[in-house]
Amino acid sequence: MGEQGLDELICAHFGRAETFTIVDIDSGDVEVVRNTSEHMGGTGLPPEIISAKGAHVMLAGGLGPKAVKMFEGCGIDVFVGATGTVRDAISDWKEGYLEEATDENACREHRH
Repeated sequence: MGEQGLDELICAHFGRAETFTIVDIDSGDVEVVRNTSEHMGGTGLPPEIISAKGAHVMLAGGLGPKAVKMFEGCGIDVFVGATGTVRDAISDWKEGYLEEATDENACREHRH
């Protein structure tokens, strides 16, 4: 699980996704990156892993306000509401169906 690239299903709990799919929209290049963060018993946090790959936009079903702020601090725009596959999420983002993440639409279960 987690190695299907564009056909991978969006994980319901962003921080615990086994992998992150990095897509270069211009070239079409796809890279699957293992989640080696603290959430998976490793080090670092998902925003650091994704930022290190040069991402400018991150799409997710939802994520907590702390993660949103961390992505913003890395200069990465976050959009929520993604469902289906990575391919579906990219299409929905391009069509303007995903919302830019804010403190108001962050996952409530992640508020501490």
